[in-house]
Amino acid sequence: MHVDVSITGMEKVRQLADKLTGPQLAAAQAAALNDTAFKVRGVMVAALTSAFDRPTPFIARAPKVVQATPENLTARIIPTLDTRGVWTRGGKIGVDPQHVLQAQEFGGRRADKRSEVALRRAGILPAGMQTAIPEQPYAGSDDGRGNLRGAFLSQLISYLQASGEQGYRANMTVRRKAQLRNQQGIGYIASRKVYQTTLGVRFFVAYGRMRGPRTRHLAAGVWAAKGTHDSDVAPVLLFVRAPKYRPRISMDDIAATAQASDYLARRMRYRIRQAAGV
Repeated sequence: MHVDVSITGMEKVRQLADKLTGPQLAAAQAAALNDTAFKVRGVMVAALTSAFDRPTPFIARAPKVVQATPENLTARIIPTLDTRGVWTRGGKIGVDPQHVLQAQEFGGRRADKRSEVALRRAGILPAGMQTAIPEQPYAGSDDGRGNLRGAFLSQLISYLQASGEQGYRANMTVRRKAQLRNQQGIGYIASRKVYQTTLGVRFFVAYGRMRGPRTRHLAAGVWAAKGTHDSDVAPVLLFVRAPKYRPRISMDDIAATAQASDYLARRMRYRIRQAAGV
């Protein structure tokens, strides 16, 4: 994200600026640019918080400031930094906050989440569709902000054999699926005769009217079956046509609200006076 500003009102401090050495002036300019960048970031975070419905902290606070230095008089406001100050996507499910914010600024279709890419690669998510959680989230699956919890989503991807990773994120084995299905099973353990479970769960994919007769009565998506004879069926993750977003935020409006140009001029005058000892 780039916010263009112009510096005005410098006449009163021009003489002071002329008295500063090159390094002193560059340091003052860098400090003023950073002051302004943090000011704009604050307004941007407030705008994101109000524009989104229950935004996650990851998205609402995604904009970070890459500070200017005397050697590089450019301050940037970009999504998500790691500890080295380098841009990174971040996020447990591979959401690129820049793609999310671009969809909210310019409108249009959002980029696929990493989980959607994995499901599509595995042949589970049909082309042209993305995922959404049901209006009534599956018990224990959501984070309270309209998203699946990272741990639950990882387990679901693993269960559906859609994971392309190794280690604990690898695809779930048949034995682990059986354990998940037979949690608190009822029956005779000694004889290994265990009936259908009461609290165990089985996940399966339905395509509604798109494919197959057995699940035509169900909405397209991933479903959970539990209870005796799998009598309790509930949606976990729905397949929906990729939505097109209308513009919700404007970087131009954010810059105007922050009065970035005027604020930069004021901070420039202050930082030059400070460097000059006035």
